[in-house]
Amino acid sequence: MRCTAGVLRAEQVWVETFTGLRVDQFGRLLRAVRERGGEGCGRGRPWRLPLAERVLLVAVYHRTNLTMRQLAPLFGVSPATVGRGIQRIGPLLALEPARSSQEVVERLWILGGTLVPVRDRKVGASSRTYRFSANVQVIVDAETRLVVAAARPVPGNTADAKAWRDSGLAQHCQGVTVLGDGAYLNTGLVVPHRKRPGRPLLKGEEEDNAAHRKVRARVEHAFSRMKNYKILRDCRQRSDGLHHAVQAVTRLHNLALAA
Repeated sequence: MRCTAGVLRAEQVWVETFTGLRVDQFGRLLRAVRERGGEGCGRGRPWRLPLAERVLLVAVYHRTNLTMRQLAPLFGVSPATVGRGIQRIGPLLALEPARSSQEVVERLWILGGTLVPVRDRKVGASSRTYRFSANVQVIVDAETRLVVAAARPVPGNTADAKAWRDSGLAQHCQGVTVLGDGAYLNTGLVVPHRKRPGRPLLKGEEEDNAAHRKVRARVEHAFSRMKNYKILRDCRQRSDGLHHAVQAVTRLHNLALAA
């Protein structure tokens, strides 16, 4: 079937409406993809869409979670072309984890985990909140609210402490103070004081916990903003698709917060 002309183009009105990014922010995303080799067509036929519109397509996909059949007429291409574009461009949007330089060591990071509903039973597992989900561990800078790093998703029934230990994120946190909630006991993170049976918290400990909750809430706010990208509300991607989606969303989230 012959494709008709699409509606969406890499123009200001469509970029800002469908991605949540300003044009200059989208331009930085486009440059990063180009530097990572996004211009190459790889195997098969040349791309029907220019690079800017392919990047827009992938950003719109993450933002709206429309199906490939729904996206195809918006860009004037076939569903197969949409799928090929997502597979090729999606991994190029990945966030580069921050390294713990001397400047970063003096800052405060916050660790949190969130559940993402998934369809792939090799990636997710039944959990308390969702019937089938994956656990995603994310580190956020307490001052800037930017995502520092995101781990590869693990099944949703994985305890947060185990997910953190297996994530490999600790290598990015050498010498940095990292806050976590009570689920991260005995992991080396700064966690709230814990009540013991028959031993109430001291006044100073309660004040510490209140301050800890106030700061740690920033990672929950980051999750709320990230889930404006609806792919994290019901991910249909399989295999590494969720991992690439999380990495892309964290980069889009950071760009949207950038000045």
